[in-house]
Amino acid sequence: QVQLVESGGGLVQPGGSLRLSCAASGFTLDNYAIGWFRQAPGKEREGVSYIGSGTTYYADSVKGRFTISRDNYKNTIYLQMNSLKPEDTAVYYCATVPLRRKASDTNWSTLKYDYWGQGTQVTVSS
Repeated sequence: QVQLVESGGGLVQPGGSLRLSCAASGFTLDNYAIGWFRQAPGKEREGVSYIGSGTTYYADSVKGRFTISRDNYKNTIYLQMNSLKPEDTAVYYCATVPLRRKASDTNWSTLKYDYWGQGTQVTVSS
């Protein structure tokens, strides 16, 4: 069974850091690119970051603060989040897209992602 499980969310103060993990099972991540998305109540889901085989993209709102990485040996994707702001509060999801669907810095968040995790809550508050 194809499955993605996010973890690492929690409550953090503004300016703090969290590292989210996205663990895959039932398939190997080296065949896929991964996107991180987030959704807050009353807001549309938005793309946060993307990692392919040798390419990364970030939403303007997180550039310089978040770093996406992958460990294919562990079949896991990470999102290191630094300098967190209250506006980062949301449920964060990871999702897969085949590498053959080529991404750019303008289209990566709107590609058709096939598999999604159930999300992990990130709350940034003092």
